[in-house]
Amino acid sequence: MPDRPKRIVRIIARLNVGGPARHVVWLTSKLVPPEFESTLIAGTVPEGEEDMSYFAVENSIEPMFLAELSRELSPKDLISVVKIFRELRRLKPDIVHTHTAKAGAVGRTAAFLYKYLTFATLIGRPRRVKKIHTFHGHVFHSYYGRTKTRVFIAIERLLARVTDRIIVISEQQLAEIAGKFKIGRREQFNVIPLGIETIEKRDENTTSLREEFAIPADRPIAGFVGRLTEIKNLELLLETAALCANGHTPVHFVIIGDGHLRESLERRAAELNLSNLSFTGNRKDIAQVLADLDIFVLTSRNEGTPLSMIEAMAANVPVISTAVGGVVDLAGEVNERLDGFEVAERAVLVRTFHPADLQKGLLYLLKNEKVRETLALRAAQFVDERYSVTRLVKDIAELYRNVV
Repeated sequence: MPDRPKRIVRIIARLNVGGPARHVVWLTSKLVPPEFESTLIAGTVPEGEEDMSYFAVENSIEPMFLAELSRELSPKDLISVVKIFRELRRLKPDIVHTHTAKAGAVGRTAAFLYKYLTFATLIGRPRRVKKIHTFHGHVFHSYYGRTKTRVFIAIERLLARVTDRIIVISEQQLAEIAGKFKIGRREQFNVIPLGIETIEKRDENTTSLREEFAIPADRPIAGFVGRLTEIKNLELLLETAALCANGHTPVHFVIIGDGHLRESLERRAAELNLSNLSFTGNRKDIAQVLADLDIFVLTSRNEGTPLSMIEAMAANVPVISTAVGGVVDLAGEVNERLDGFEVAERAVLVRTFHPADLQKGLLYLLKNEKVRETLALRAAQFVDERYSVTRLVKDIAELYRNVV
């Protein structure tokens, strides 16, 4: 055993609703003495996004919050670098582990300064600190314009030069980041999938989505769970709901979550006269919400590995999704190619962003109960084997041991 725990400083841009916030809280709460000692630094949650700090409290974690650290580029980022640098000098970490793009840039810059900005470097003895970064997703397409995207890619290529290990959460993401966008060297990368905690069963005393939103008993419920942001491409879901309504397809859609696009999406739904769609807002009772769904729908233009999809799979809910990022790895090998969509081992994939193709895939699932049952069973078994928090913590701990 080491003389003292390995000191880990974990940095994330914000603890907003989503997979990365839960990911860092789980790791911080479980990588503890005698082998590890973890500190979590987080930025602020912008207006229009729900704060998920309560999840840290529930897991007995007290993050250090930096008011200057936010999602968007800002001159305040320099203040964040200085403040993190000061914290690193105080904490003397063995590893600085950053999560998400902004925290990766600010945190690794501060760690680089901490390693080399010391009197000892004048005599050739920089501090022994390792820098690790996790890509939960990436912003290299579908987020910004061409010029801004090129700037972000250039920044990441530069940061990769001062990073000891880069973690991606799927093979598909590895192919994109290391291969297509040529960030870092292949030997720097480790593929470490996400993990989830077992979701508790439904509390029978609570109101179901069907009761709450007066959804007819004969209508299957297809639901999206996540942040209402541009990259989730929820306009596609609205347009598909309109096609289903006009075609008299017996399905009701629910959008579970919140975000800065909610008002505009609600206006668009009203314009389309979508009586077959409901907005629920954010929900903490995810287990109960998933239990109410007959089909889980994901319409994103870009994904790392969506935790919401993994949770739906774990809850035995059949999935239909656009074929983006780590979704392809979760879905598995394609078994059948049909008009507008594909049936993979564990999910239905839509290769386009056309509402007609998403509608075709939904109709296929609705008409084939046996397919729904088979996909859900395979998906639940897959998640149980590969996506536990216990496995995640074990993989990260082993990486830390190897790096230090």
